[in-house]
Amino acid sequence: MRYPVTIVATLIGLALCLYNSTGYDPHNFVFFMLSIPAWIADLAFDIHNVAVMSIYVWTVVTWAALGFVADLIIHRQRTRRQATD
Repeated sequence: MRYPVTIVATLIGLALCLYNSTGYDPHNFVFFMLSIPAWIADLAFDIHNVAVMSIYVWTVVTWAALGFVADLIIHRQRTRRQATD
């Protein structure tokens, strides 16, 4: 099984973290819109007391996991389609 969606989703997570760390997102709007771990950290803790690097790592892992789930769904659909042909 190939993992193209996983690779692209991981790259999106890395790009999101890189964009935020460069300072082009001064109020963290883009980062907080697209990072599920940042949502959870903001709800559970004071976001100023959370290590930024851990949020970045969890963001990349979350995006990779979402891509992996999408790849699994695609693989199952293709397998079912081939079984019915």
